[in-house]
Amino acid sequence: MKFSDAPPMPTRLDRSRHAAPQVFERLREMIVSLELAPGTVLSRAELAAQYGLSQTPVRDALTKLGEEGLVDIYPQHATVVSRISVASALQAHFLRRAIELEVVRSLAERHDDELIDRLRSTIAEQKRLSDLERYEEFSLMDQAFHRQMYEAAAVPQLWDLVRRLSGHIDRLRRLHLPVEGKTMAVVAEHTELLDAIEKGDAEAAQVAVRKHLSGTLSQIDQIRESHPTFLTDH
Repeated sequence: MKFSDAPPMPTRLDRSRHAAPQVFERLREMIVSLELAPGTVLSRAELAAQYGLSQTPVRDALTKLGEEGLVDIYPQHATVVSRISVASALQAHFLRRAIELEVVRSLAERHDDELIDRLRSTIAEQKRLSDLERYEEFSLMDQAFHRQMYEAAAVPQLWDLVRRLSGHIDRLRRLHLPVEGKTMAVVAEHTELLDAIEKGDAEAAQVAVRKHLSGTLSQIDQIRESHPTFLTDH
């Protein structure tokens, strides 16, 4: 896998929306997908020129990225894409697991054929993208599968919370995704989880969640060996 060491030319901004959130969203997406690898220097002036903006909205976007720990800001010097914090990834995993154990329990305790059908369709699309090795789109469908469960459990704001805190663990997952067999393992685990929900087996659904969410973290040593400059324990 190749990683960029400089930001490509961005797409145009939607002039009907505030600029800073759009710059934040675009840069966050590029960081999480590893288009912008750890250690990449982000120039406020260059980004402002590329987006056709003043430096103020770019500064605001970078500040928000700093609050999520995705960039390190050195005043009067540089802004650098942060290394992947294993400690932050572990905390994000702890939170997500705690929430999703309750989400799948609540879904298993009621039967919703429409939800089951939607989730089956999402899994089918994941399978198609896996076969094509389209990892970015596969990752988006992975998120869609989980978001649909949060929405069905009537806790969509908790999904937003999980996403805000998941930048580091999402980058670990992105490093792990191209490993042979990983995408099909995700498809199989989603299928196992959904089967348990459809059967109304809350205990089996929770077992499936624990298994599914632990996959990447169990491979930390291998990921570190493959990308030794990308990770930090702090």
